[in-house]
Amino acid sequence: MKCIINYSTSCDFPIENLPYGVFSTKDETTLNKFMSLQSKAWKEAREKIQELLSVNSAALQDQNIRKRAFTPQSEAIMHLPAAIGDYTDFYSSIHHATNVGIMFRSKENALMPNWYLFNNLQTHRENNYYCRKYLPVGYHGRASSVVVSNTAIKRPYGQTLPVDGAAPVFGPCKLMDFELEMAFFVGGLPTKLGEPVKIDEAQDHIFGFVIMNDWSARDIQKWEYVPLGPFTSKNLGTSISPWVVTTLALDAFKVENFPQNPPPFEYLVHDDKYNFDINLEVNIIPNNSSVSTTICRSNYKYLYWTAKQQLTHHTITGCNLNPGDLMASGTISGETSDSFGSMLELSWKGTKPIKLNDGSDRKFLLDGDTVIMKAYCESDTYRIGFGSCVGKLLPAN
Repeated sequence: MKCIINYSTSCDFPIENLPYGVFSTKDETTLNKFMSLQSKAWKEAREKIQELLSVNSAALQDQNIRKRAFTPQSEAIMHLPAAIGDYTDFYSSIHHATNVGIMFRSKENALMPNWYLFNNLQTHRENNYYCRKYLPVGYHGRASSVVVSNTAIKRPYGQTLPVDGAAPVFGPCKLMDFELEMAFFVGGLPTKLGEPVKIDEAQDHIFGFVIMNDWSARDIQKWEYVPLGPFTSKNLGTSISPWVVTTLALDAFKVENFPQNPPPFEYLVHDDKYNFDINLEVNIIPNNSSVSTTICRSNYKYLYWTAKQQLTHHTITGCNLNPGDLMASGTISGETSDSFGSMLELSWKGTKPIKLNDGSDRKFLLDGDTVIMKAYCESDTYRIGFGSCVGKLLPAN
């Protein structure tokens, strides 16, 4: 299908994409009602919009009608695309989980037993326990502090433990970090408490994806996360891109799921492809500079657990879902050091400073740094872009 306007192959939003967003009417409009429709309605809307935008349609060929129907992106103020009732963050990248485990525990004890159980092969071969990955680990985040791209984030205050064995101190975070993530919005009819979503129905509740920067205060996190996990180190702000790219737009970029052998428990097993070839990158622009540095190139396909598995496991206890709920992937890291999705990994806990193009270096983020995350799928003829997720770090005071 051809668009009524010619566009570059590097354009993020061709007719094959058609993402959804909200602008100018923050207090009056969200996508929750549209998200609550069933997947067949999303497909029907997409096909109708594509038809209207096609060169074969006379409806929008008239310049006056086009002027009334479209708003230039340069004139649009973007807002959160949905009222987010609940937000959950997963821990689905085996490479990220392994890196963090090695840094804070050891190579031999990198992954916790619920993530990866490495028992004695001879003893447990019959039970198929050897190297089994069990569940998509996650935690419930703070929906109220999810913000749209271009919202500044303030360096938080909190408790930290500068030296193991010493007394904790209170003050500004000193180890401020980003986390490169993707997240999906829940769609479809609300589910009922006590009724899990089966794995073969999970895709009907996945409306579309956004880029996410899960800002993290690493020194606060280290002190507070035992035994209940992240808390104030994560509720300081979570940035998402304003455009929701639908799963229908991503269909042509499905790739094989990350190998899971032996397979997880039966309720998490699915044979259909639900992994995506989405290129990811992170750029930093230092304060008082216009010089950008790409410090990370990764890909969504590195995630061990699929979005379907995340959603199904989330509901297995009977947890109910609502349209507009947000579920994040967790930091997405690849196998190589330039594909790690956080400063913690890229600088290997501050031991390997990252050189920026303006001549400065970074172990963690400095005040005034702007973090820009981008995501896109690419074919020979078109590109499915997500736009960008941008945030500037402000001083604590």
